[in-house]
Amino acid sequence: MLSKNIETALNNQIRIEAESSQIYLAMASWAETHGLEGVSQFMYLQSDEERMHMLKIIKFLNERGGHAKVTDLLAPKTNYATFKEMFKEVYQHEVFVSESINDLVHISLTEKDYATHNFLQWYVAEQIEEEAQAKVILDKINLIGDDKGGLYLFDRDMQELTQKNSTAK
Repeated sequence: MLSKNIETALNNQIRIEAESSQIYLAMASWAETHGLEGVSQFMYLQSDEERMHMLKIIKFLNERGGHAKVTDLLAPKTNYATFKEMFKEVYQHEVFVSESINDLVHISLTEKDYATHNFLQWYVAEQIEEEAQAKVILDKINLIGDDKGGLYLFDRDMQELTQKNSTAK
């Protein structure tokens, strides 16, 4: 059985994962309307992944005797001045999610809930990958600067990365 404290914390993480999915969905739509097909495909895939992260927590919470709750979500931002601004927000958001997962791990250890701790290790590893990927993308964007040809190649690279990631999952 889960403690009420862990149940509340997991329900909070469910909301964070759902909002993450919505954030990336809004980013995908913005990119698509700005001719960034590769970026939009990448963001659609990220949105789907975040939804799967949410569902995984819902199943775990319900199976461990808790009650996963679906709550209202904050509306995501829908417009960006540049794709660089958008990816800065992606990186910042991934850091935020990592901090939230780390807080959950701390709670699980404090309460000696080793089953939840074990479950959360997948999320810890996933967040290491997500942060690293966002940082690499942001570094590439910084290298491109204002070069339109570089933006074209970057968008094509994002499309290839998306295809590679979707077949690997």
